[in-house]
Amino acid sequence: MTQQTHTARAIPDRLQSPAARALRSWESILVAVAIAIFVTNSFTSPYFLNAWNLSDATFNFTEKAMIALAMALLIISGEIDLSVASIIALASTAMGLAMQAGADVPILVLVGIGAGLLCGAFNGFLVAGLGLPSIVVTIGTMSLFRGIAYIVLGDRAFTGYPPGFAYFGQGYVWWVFSFELVLFTVLAVIYWALLHRSSFGRAVYAIGNNATAAQFSGIRVARVKFILFLLTGLMSGIAAVCLTSRLGSTRPSIATGFELEVVTMVVLGGVNILGGSGSIPGIVLAALIIGMVTFGFGLLNVPGIVMSIFLGALLISVIALPRLFGKR
Repeated sequence: MTQQTHTARAIPDRLQSPAARALRSWESILVAVAIAIFVTNSFTSPYFLNAWNLSDATFNFTEKAMIALAMALLIISGEIDLSVASIIALASTAMGLAMQAGADVPILVLVGIGAGLLCGAFNGFLVAGLGLPSIVVTIGTMSLFRGIAYIVLGDRAFTGYPPGFAYFGQGYVWWVFSFELVLFTVLAVIYWALLHRSSFGRAVYAIGNNATAAQFSGIRVARVKFILFLLTGLMSGIAAVCLTSRLGSTRPSIATGFELEVVTMVVLGGVNILGGSGSIPGIVLAALIIGMVTFGFGLLNVPGIVMSIFLGALLISVIALPRLFGKR
């Protein structure tokens, strides 16, 4: 008599319950990491649990997280924009010039956002219009935009912004909830609906998985990519308004290094660096994690260079570890 053996088969993800899929998702891991960092910071510093300190901690990530929302869509589509920090510098310089010309607060905001949109349109034209590689184009415009800011400003700084302008980067909507945090929350909801509940979001996923197949299925690939670069420029312009308002001045070195933190947020949030997958909730959780880590390091007086080393190592690890586990 032959003995039959039965091999246990894994249940496909689509047949599992929603709760089981949620527990196995990348977002659930990020939630666990965020809780662990929160508890660790609570024990390592007696000042961490102060409500106003926690509110101030949001300034460590909100401006970068706003850009990360748009960058996530761009990377999901298979492209990238490394010029976002330089767009902030150029938009801030444009606001400084407008301020010196006597512009009031609404005009300053429009100038900052408009400069970001123009830079995004320029990147989109080169990539979507001319078909140039986005990584090469945005490395070039990263130097171009920052260089223009240095030519205009040199070693000077624009100061003396109108008092009302400070609200965007320093004001509070209610109690400890800053304007920047509320704005980021609203934008996160908008981008969640755009990516996960609209035909435009489905087109972004389709392009990231196979741009050629998306083109043959009727999706206007170049148009979608141009819009994504516009959105990235728009968010960089909004971030420029908030950051310039918070600092109260414009310097050509403003936002230096933001590119690394924005890309780290996106990749840590579960977006595939090669495109095709990712989610907005993951970006929000990644922004919270990086913000809490940065704030915790600040409370412990850890040098800034250590934070740069941590972000670089985190970026490499998040990209490399899934591939290593996949090979095993």
